[in-house]
Amino acid sequence: MKKTLNWGMLGTSFISAEMADAIIKEGHTRLYSVAGRSVATLNEFANKYDIKNTFTDFDALINDPQVDIIYIALPNHLHHEYVIKAANAGKAVLCEKSLSIDMEKTHAALAAVSENNTFFVEGLMYLTHPFTRAIAETIKEGAIGEIKSISAQYCAAIEQFVNPNSKGALYNLGCYPASLMHLLIKQQFTSEVSDNYQINAFGKRGSDGNVCESAATIQYSNGITCQLHTAENYGLHAAFTVLGSEGSLVLNSNPWLPDAKGNSFAITKYEQESEVISVEADGNGFLYQVRLIREALEKGHKNLQWPAATPQDSEQIMKLLTNWEAATLTTLDQ
Repeated sequence: MKKTLNWGMLGTSFISAEMADAIIKEGHTRLYSVAGRSVATLNEFANKYDIKNTFTDFDALINDPQVDIIYIALPNHLHHEYVIKAANAGKAVLCEKSLSIDMEKTHAALAAVSENNTFFVEGLMYLTHPFTRAIAETIKEGAIGEIKSISAQYCAAIEQFVNPNSKGALYNLGCYPASLMHLLIKQQFTSEVSDNYQINAFGKRGSDGNVCESAATIQYSNGITCQLHTAENYGLHAAFTVLGSEGSLVLNSNPWLPDAKGNSFAITKYEQESEVISVEADGNGFLYQVRLIREALEKGHKNLQWPAATPQDSEQIMKLLTNWEAATLTTLDQ
């Protein structure tokens, strides 16, 4: 008889609630335990989701032999510490984006995953959704020819909700357009190209001293030029456009919050009528993330398959984000 996999959740924020809803909807794994610093918030969360096992000691939850999967929904600057602890305990790990806030912590976390040969995935949940697969496959099949340029933007008014130690807009929001750009560039031009680029950026600091808005221009070693923009102090706006040698792909819906319905993009051959492609699914990205993690663990896999992020992808995305931050701070400090 196949064992029902038990989730242990670190953190009780709104993102934990999204995951809890998805675990319940998926229905083939169990919300077994949750840990939080605030007893009142912890008890409220546990009661809402009927979770019997609660902890204020994160290490105790991680080391509970009944827990199979650790979900890390803590502020970005704490992610690496608990990835390492969970990997050392031999647990499967789902760590919310962004994996860390610098490359030293990133490398330490991924080294622990590798050394313990444990399952790991970064919570870029939209990459598991059929909408992302449809975007990537349409590009891969040559619908717009070869990629020539990408422009992407994600803004949301979340500044008042985020932990200042999480390093601001680039790691809270910029990771979404950066990771989708990375997926498509790597798919078409291999890792050698996606790892080699120059980046210039301009931005602003927020009241917490972090970058609250930034626009970057990235030129890859093969000459492809891309633009990224993010801000966490105004709006809710998502945009993503790919220009190819034969046409364009423009997303009509938010690719980073895909749901069961309403997902679409337009393919336009230059100077011709557009074709709108709609993608329906069973639910949102969190549902698919839970489903694919369960299926991967049941098969004995150590990471999710394309187009989800592998540990190598997570390292490359973090490198892009830290380079984006450094380029922004360079211009701010001039």
